[in-house]
Formats: sequence, C-alpha cells, structure tokens
Amino acid sequence: MAGISASDVAKLRKMTGAGMMDCKKALTDAEGDFNKAVEFIRERGKAIANKRTDREAKEGAVLARISECGKFGGLIVLNCETDFVAKNDDFVAFASKILDLAIEKRPSNLDELLALSIDDMTLADKVTQQSGVTGEKIELAHYEFIQAEQVMAYIHSGNRLATMAGFNQAGHDEQIYKDVAMQIAAMDPVAIDKEDVAQEIRDEEFKIGREQARLEGKPEQILDKIAEGRLNKFYAEKTLLNQEFIKDNKMNVRQYLQAANKDLTVTAIARYTLSV
Repeated sequence: MAGISASDVAKLRKMTGAGMMDCKKALTDAEGDFNKAVEFIRERGKAIANKRTDREAKEGAVLARISECGKFGGLIVLNCETDFVAKNDDFVAFASKILDLAIEKRPSNLDELLALSIDDMTLADKVTQQSGVTGEKIELAHYEFIQAEQVMAYIHSGNRLATMAGFNQAGHDEQIYKDVAMQIAAMDPVAIDKEDVAQEIRDEEFKIGREQARLEGKPEQILDKIAEGRLNKFYAEKTLLNQEFIKDNKMNVRQYLQAANKDLTVTAIARYTLSV
C-alpha cells in the first residue's frame, strides 16, 4: 500500500477533529480506508470514555443562543475534566456546533438531543468520539430551552455561566432584554415572581425566619409576623421581578420593564453555572 499522504491525514482530521498523529495512525491501521479509520477513532473514544467513567468532568463550556427569529433559545453544558481542554478552541467550537444543532432541531429534552444525527452518527456517539480526540471524559451534561415571543441569551466571559430569559412581548429595545439576561446572571433568582417560588422553598424560608426570630428572643406571639416579613425580604432578593435592578437600584426589574411597556414581563428564565 502507498504511504499515507499529508492531505489524507488533514482530510481525516477535518472529518473527526482528532489530532494529526492519531489520524495518521488510524489511516495506517486502516490501510488507507477512511471509513475504517473513522471507526478506529470512534472506538478509541469509546475506550477512553469507558476507562474514565469514574472520573469527574466538572470543567467545560456553558453556552446559550437564540434562533434567528428570536423566539427560541437553547442552553447546553458540555463537560470535560480540565480547564486546559475547556479553553481549547476546538472544544468550544464543538460545543457551539451542538448548540446550533439544538436550535435547528429543537429537541424537547437531552435524550432527544443526544439521539440527533451529526456528521453521520448520533450526537451521543460524536460526544464519545471526542473523548478520543481530547483524551478526557467528555459529557453533554445539560440542555434546556425557552420558547417565547422574545428570547434573550447571555454568556458570561469564560463560558462558565450562561442565562436565558423569555418575554411576552417582542419589538422593544434589545438592550432591555439583554439587561434582564445579565440580571439573571448576576443575581441568580430562584423564580420570576414570588408566586412562582416552590412551596417547599417558601416553607423552608418561613421556618428559618421563625427560628431566627426565636433565637433572637422575640416574643412567641409575633414570631409568625416576623417570619412573614423575612419571607417578603427573601422574595425581594431572590425573585427576578422584585429584585433591585442592577443598573439602577432606585427601581426593581418589574418597574424597569414597565417603563418600556406597562404589560412587558418575563415568562421564563434559565441559568446554569459551572461550580467553582
């Protein structure tokens, strides 16, 4: 068999994303058969992934983006083991390619996303293949989406934190939507409004407030009133529409939106950050 040419190696690298030496070895082992070489690289990824199943993949890229129409937004988290791989341009490009696929196909959950086809294989297989490319455990850990009249996405510098917000009205100044997405990033609300806070969270915060008041020596007959006041403070700090607006603390987010239109509000939020 003739020697493996540099152009063949470059072609396989473009097809798989694997390193030059790995591509050359795969082509050599496959005796120049590209299909076999791709399979060799895929199997190498599976072997590395299996070997590293007990490893923690806590680094990675968190990306969010909206569709051209602005009515659909997707957020994905692609994990790896080290910061070195997470910052690699090829890794980030792969994560971005996954997000493009999610926005194009609009799967309803992570399993549906992993079952989609990409580069003539399922996304699940493609992610496994990337373990062979990087030598690390690679995992598509999270996917969610928002559909609304207008969706805005925000990615914080470093690709470790991303947010999305859905709104009931389109057509306003884009900066308004961006400001709210950034507010979610900065202030980490647990819900849009106080009515949206899960009952178990309400009960727990009320219980904590009551116990703190008791420990402070407050009379038993006013413990519930104090706890209710502290619960309202929790709503003001942890629900998006009631939070102080980060660009102007003289108003809350609800008032900021109503300054643009009295009926403008947020219908959905999403936030994901990699743990420090």
